[in-house]
Amino acid sequence: MADCLFCRIKRKEIPAKFEYEDEEIFSIYDAHPQAPFHLLIIPTLHLEKISDLTASHAALMGRLIYQAKQIADQNRWKDYRLIFNNGQEAGQSVFHIHLHLLSGRRMSWPPG
Repeated sequence: MADCLFCRIKRKEIPAKFEYEDEEIFSIYDAHPQAPFHLLIIPTLHLEKISDLTASHAALMGRLIYQAKQIADQNRWKDYRLIFNNGQEAGQSVFHIHLHLLSGRRMSWPPG
């Protein structure tokens, strides 16, 4: 989608601090971090919400989670939280699927 924030970041039309990038996924530091370390792991393929996924997206979604683990390992983060938001009421503000990776502070439950 041409006007999607994350699509524009991937095309380098909007600056962001990248942590990882390949043809299928990329990760950037969140512009409004909720923890000392807050990254977003994003598929290059534009999918708006988790509820839009089909079985054909299973491997891609697995890659997002595995990449989050790889980033945590590389940074020696032992404890971290992974979050997907699905829809506005769940806190989704950018409608392009993305996985939040948060670390560096104690996380409480319930999250909010």
